[in-house]
Amino acid sequence: MAAEPSINVIPPAPEIPLTFRASLSSWWSTSSKQGAIAEERIFRRFPWFTPSSLSEGTSTPPVAASDAAVTAKLSFVDLSPKRFLNMLSILPNKPAPAGTAPPPTVFLPGYGAGIGFFFLNFPALATWAGNRGAEVYAVDWLGMGRSARVPFTVKAKRDDIDGRVEQAESFFIDALEEWRVKMGHETMSLVGHSLGAYLSTAYALRYPDRVSKLILLSPAGVPHDPNAVVDTTVPSRELHDDAPPTASPASAPVPATESKVKDMKKVQAKEKREESTWRKVATYLWEEGVSPFQLVRSSLFWGPMLVGNYTSRRFAHLSDEDKRDFHQYLWHITRSKGSGEYCISHILAPFAQARRPLVDRVHALKIPVTFLYGEHDWMDPLGGMQSVEKLKQAGNPNAKMYVIPGAGHHLYLDNPRLTNDLLIQALDRPFPNSPNISVPSSTFG
Repeated sequence: MAAEPSINVIPPAPEIPLTFRASLSSWWSTSSKQGAIAEERIFRRFPWFTPSSLSEGTSTPPVAASDAAVTAKLSFVDLSPKRFLNMLSILPNKPAPAGTAPPPTVFLPGYGAGIGFFFLNFPALATWAGNRGAEVYAVDWLGMGRSARVPFTVKAKRDDIDGRVEQAESFFIDALEEWRVKMGHETMSLVGHSLGAYLSTAYALRYPDRVSKLILLSPAGVPHDPNAVVDTTVPSRELHDDAPPTASPASAPVPATESKVKDMKKVQAKEKREESTWRKVATYLWEEGVSPFQLVRSSLFWGPMLVGNYTSRRFAHLSDEDKRDFHQYLWHITRSKGSGEYCISHILAPFAQARRPLVDRVHALKIPVTFLYGEHDWMDPLGGMQSVEKLKQAGNPNAKMYVIPGAGHHLYLDNPRLTNDLLIQALDRPFPNSPNISVPSSTFG
């Protein structure tokens, strides 16, 4: 594997390309080194991040604060054969006494995304890591982000659904397990978003002794297809009994009650009815294995502008600098060679309906599981609600679900403060064998 590119002093990100001329210029300057620069630009805003070393020029990058409680850096972790995972490590400068630090926490991004998507969460997690002597990592899935873009293949036939799902999941899970072994972690707490939450759960089901806690941010692939003939009963009890201690009542997560979930479902149903006939075309392309990122790459000079329009619209609440940096990062990982993105039609049916729903599988988990959804999420919260119920019925009292107000699918970017509060609360929650844990029988959490 080639060495990581050396990065000189990084200039500010250019404006988001919203014209064809700007889009053409951005497309023309795309390269693997520019992708590395875009990613590093995201993390250099943190004083405790150690920039890449230089091999050319005389400029010196900013130096991480010597008095910081943690130190962070980007690196590649080699796997076999000829594969590697891109990783951000946030490590405490003063480790906790032996036996007192929590297991390492690993952030895993969603479909076609990368570790830079969590940039608004890392400051709070870095403070937590420094206080607790904990290790925090963020890892790009194989074939996504800036990890190795190796060929993705599924040999199972089209009508062999179980075979297709198992092989597609293994592409990612096997790499994550090899990474764990390489890093020497006995157990990990996994924080996954969307497809990353789905794959984190699949990993925990396959390696139950290696996962201590699961935190699922707007997980994909949880519920049944709403058109299928299955039980869609909504539990009538609340799914949690606590709120972040730092949150005020006016800004606290909304209890995942039956009425709240039904209200979210009504809004989702209305939006679905209003969608046009493009769904038929999208369904065909999905089943044929065409990924949305493939379409962006095929648009050539228009690609940066397509991504720019999406970034400007979807993340309008970010600061101008954050939007520019985030756009550059998103464009470069979207522009990279297609690989893990081709898993989507094997794991999910059109419009994110799981081929093997997690709601039918989660009951086997014996660890704490926390579901988080955005108030305006397009992921179906009913699946999370039913999953918590099934975990309870299977004897696992450590399942909770929250709804983050004012947030959509990217809840960790839409409302990072409350998301961070809940992440830290979930990571600090006592383990099942702790004598301090108390679960009222009249609640779901």
